Amino acid sequence: MEPARWIFPRDPRFAEKAAVVLDLQHRRWQGEPLGEADFVLSADEKTQLQIRERRHPSTPPGPGRPMRVEHEYRRHGTCAYQAAWDVHQARLFGHVVPPRSTIETFDRLVAHVMLEEPCIWAHRVFWIVDNGGIHRGRRAIERLESRWPPLHLVHLPVHASWLNQIEIYFSVVARKAWTPDDCTCFEAARERLLGFQEHHEAVARPSDWRFTRADLDQLLARYDAHARLAA
Repeated sequence: MEPARWIFPRDPRFAEKAAVVLDLQHRRWQGEPLGEADFVLSADEKTQLQIRERRHPSTPPGPGRPMRVEHEYRRHGTCAYQAAWDVHQARLFGHVVPPRSTIETFDRLVAHVMLEEPCIWAHRVFWIVDNGGIHRGRRAIERLESRWPPLHLVHLPVHASWLNQIEIYFSVVARKAWTPDDCTCFEAARERLLGFQEHHEAVARPSDWRFTRADLDQLLARYDAHARLAA
């Protein structure tokens, strides 16, 4: 039997940072409820998506037969999918860039979102992001908040991607839009990802997010108990 695995939180401010994100997902900021003109976005990127063309076409599943996918493929480079999810309105914003994510491509996504409704007239727009290099730390906060006064960049603690709702959408993308990964070129990959984004937005609903500060406290208490046993 495989052993159970987990990562102990190593950010000394883990509970504090995670609580801020949880509050935003429950429409609260610094102890006060958010207003109608306040919006919460969860953003990240799927990097190193391999653009691979199968040497023979895949065949769809049939009665008593699974889908068949050719094992051999031709490589056509890589791309990255950057996206933002409106936590409370189930809206999606995203673009696909070759060959990888950069500060410039992420800033283009931010500009696109901030100039679109509803964010263009928002009082505050909270962007929840992880600690990836293109939006890490104080430098990213100063860069983006100086350009977009309504924007507030909120960083997750390290090893807390499970609190970032965009990851739920990315898992759906991986299973339903990128499996099997059979694309002839970058443009085909882009059309597939953005076509699925449009479809998902048309049918999506806000996540029924129930994890609260109390749940977080219980989880961290379990971590503490494990740490004492391991000491």
